Amino acid sequence: MASLADISRRAGTSVATASRVLNGSTHPVSEATRARVMEAAADLGYQPSALARALVTRSSRIIGVIVNDIVDPYFAEIARGVEDVAGRSGHLVMVCNADHRVEAESKYVRALRDYHAEGLVFAGSGAPGDEANAQLAQDVEAARTRGGRVVCLAQRDFPGLHLGVDNVAVARDVTEHLIGLGHRRIAAVEGPPELYTSADRLAGFRVAMTAAGLDAGLVFAGGFDFEAGQAAARRMLDAGPLPDAVVGANDEAAIGVITGLRQAGVDVPGDVSVAGIDDTRPARFVDLTTVSLPLYDLGAAAARHIIEGAPADPLTLAHRVVPRGSTARRVG
Repeated sequence: MASLADISRRAGTSVATASRVLNGSTHPVSEATRARVMEAAADLGYQPSALARALVTRSSRIIGVIVNDIVDPYFAEIARGVEDVAGRSGHLVMVCNADHRVEAESKYVRALRDYHAEGLVFAGSGAPGDEANAQLAQDVEAARTRGGRVVCLAQRDFPGLHLGVDNVAVARDVTEHLIGLGHRRIAAVEGPPELYTSADRLAGFRVAMTAAGLDAGLVFAGGFDFEAGQAAARRMLDAGPLPDAVVGANDEAAIGVITGLRQAGVDVPGDVSVAGIDDTRPARFVDLTTVSLPLYDLGAAAARHIIEGAPADPLTLAHRVVPRGSTARRVG
């Protein structure tokens, strides 16, 4: 494989000059010298180092996607949207699993900043009470100062383009769907209480219940994973009597609720209707009524903003309730 030294010897220049030409430096080089270097590189089949180019130009074709849980289908759909758009323009996508830890998000931001990442996508919700938020905000600002674009797909406490959905409206609409099926005693399984998204979805549930003159207080602790939904189902069974219907904080939790209820002999949806939020692939496998969120489109839009600089303004994408076999009209 040809080296910079080989190129410089063939072109009759210094190694530094060959490096500047091949790595896109703005340092002035005559057109004749540039042409000789490029011709030598072509003749020798030289492939410049992407990392070296990034260090010279202070920009790389790297997009970092920071997720809360890498195995969650919600984040997989978003990452696929980023990857499909980024791949078409030769960008490398690095998916970073923060495991719901703000300190880990800061660590990834600093690493991506050092690699001169072109952009950062924060796919998960912020946790407003976390003491590490101040440090994360500083790290994000340092990345922005170096020219990195920042996109947030849920509410965060630092500047960046915000693309997302209205989580209050999302939960309100699926709750109204259950009310429209004749259900009156409806329970909510909340997400991780420290997250903005959880608070917004619980608020949407309560808005719909209150507007219908129904009790909005039947809320069970849960989370955004299958096991949390199963645990919530056990609490429902112990508390008794069972609700007419349940709104899970997301699809994973709702599937956990269905599994927990059915293992106890409860007919879903004959005895209890269950709905989720997100419309991830597992929701389709179990015929779950849910709210379809444009997760792929969110990722694709984030990538387009980083690569093309558009859209420039915050954007809220549409959602829709998708009725399936986990809910049914209440009898009697």
